[in-house]
Amino acid sequence: MRVVLSTWGSRGDVEPLAALAVRLRELGAEARVCAPPDEEFAALLARAGVELVPLGPSVRSVVTGERPPTAKDAFRLAPELVAARFATLTAVAEGCDALLATGLMPAGAPDVAEKLGIPYVFACPHPFGLPSRHFRPGRRPGTPSPPEETDHKVLWEQDAQRVNALYGEALNRHRAALGMPPVDNVREHVCTGRPWLAADPVLGPWQNITELDLVQTGAWILPDERPLPEDLEAFLDAGEPPVYVGFGSMAMHTSKDLARVAVEAVRGRGRRVLLARGWAGLAPADDRDDCFVVGEVNHQALFARVAAVVHHGGAGTTTTAARAGAPQVLVPQIVDQPHWAARVAELGIGAAHDGPVPTLDSLSAALATALTPGTRERARAVAGTIRTDGATVAAKLLLDTAGRGRPPAVA
Repeated sequence: MRVVLSTWGSRGDVEPLAALAVRLRELGAEARVCAPPDEEFAALLARAGVELVPLGPSVRSVVTGERPPTAKDAFRLAPELVAARFATLTAVAEGCDALLATGLMPAGAPDVAEKLGIPYVFACPHPFGLPSRHFRPGRRPGTPSPPEETDHKVLWEQDAQRVNALYGEALNRHRAALGMPPVDNVREHVCTGRPWLAADPVLGPWQNITELDLVQTGAWILPDERPLPEDLEAFLDAGEPPVYVGFGSMAMHTSKDLARVAVEAVRGRGRRVLLARGWAGLAPADDRDDCFVVGEVNHQALFARVAAVVHHGGAGTTTTAARAGAPQVLVPQIVDQPHWAARVAELGIGAAHDGPVPTLDSLSAALATALTPGTRERARAVAGTIRTDGATVAAKLLLDTAGRGRPPAVA
């Protein structure tokens, strides 16, 4: 059996597909992963023994420019991604048994599945991008935050209109070229009425949040057996557990002095610092031996040895830190990240920083909460509840769906 897994987004979108591809392979199926052509994603998939089929532009080229992405950039990127999906997925999915898509609004993926007559599944690593009675749509790059008093229903209707404006014309142009009728609501068309939720039930509960018939599999976790670098091991062994500070694929354009603020805030709490470069290019301002800089390392091993994890609040980092029992400080930037921050605070396993731009005082205050013995105890307790079988559950479901050959679940 052959399936195609597709995404366009950050590492938090690519790594879960690597995990799913590995599980599918273990069950005797062939899985091809279509993802952005960033070098680090290709390396990630190669470590898992999965070939990368390039789809669209590199993510790093889009988000790490001199300025944050604007609405104009979004309107240029959206039709480019639609065209890339029609071209790439049509070729790769020919003769396959199912197509699963995740990441940034995968308009084009269900349409290719529909044209090929194979089942289509939309999966999401969080419940926060789906219409809800309980929370507002997440802010995307290049879009202003709506007034707080705006009704949730109105906001989700506006969000549907935004998605239509970004993707509708390009999507329907490609559909027309294939003799397919137009789509009125792109978001409903892509998400279907029964999306899969690839999030842990404790970290990302969804009951009574959305009207959609979600299928929650648990997070798709790729085991990482790599040893930590020797120099990092030496730093960890040389003193008390440090505080990790890293923001992954966030360029952190609005926090130009972020590294200095973070290092000073951690030092102010009497802790050593592990500074992750990430796409923000963090680097210390001095050469004191209480600060160590890391690149791409095994977070599963590292987070089990730190005093706290300060990060942007991506689904993958939040789950990895929670599994490791590490207290967290989330400094959310966009989309789902504020919701992960609120959930971490609600569970008592860390602190939610107020706003996307940390200051010395604000970050120090959040660290004060995360570094208490009570938070550490709670984080360790919750760690024991995090499921690790999500990728296996999803792989079996996908093979069952492909085997039954249900028609694409599109509007």
